[in-house]
Amino acid sequence: MTKEIEITLNEIKRYARALHCPTRWRIIHLLGEGEKSTGEIRKHLDNICHPTGEQNLYYHLSELSSAGIIEVARYQEEGGGAPEKVWKLAMEKITINLLGGDLTNECEHRHDKEGKGRDS
Repeated sequence: MTKEIEITLNEIKRYARALHCPTRWRIIHLLGEGEKSTGEIRKHLDNICHPTGEQNLYYHLSELSSAGIIEVARYQEEGGGAPEKVWKLAMEKITINLLGGDLTNECEHRHDKEGKGRDS
């Protein structure tokens, strides 16, 4: 899988939010080796002296998934309980188009919010 996307400056916040945390980078690198279950991810983090609670791990996975960086590959049955999610990378590369996006609208919005027009 070598999925690559290009993002504009308008889209960068979504990815910056998902990628700001070292725990999430550890998860991404682990999934770069192949599909891993939620339990395998938790065990890996524990083994590299970076333990995280169950709810915290679900939050990290959710943020990465919401940004489209990882996705559920499948579900696996474990001992009759609820099926466990198995995760995979949804992309391997993000390119930022520094000339993409609309900066003019952003400036106009800020002036409008402050109650000032462009001619003020």
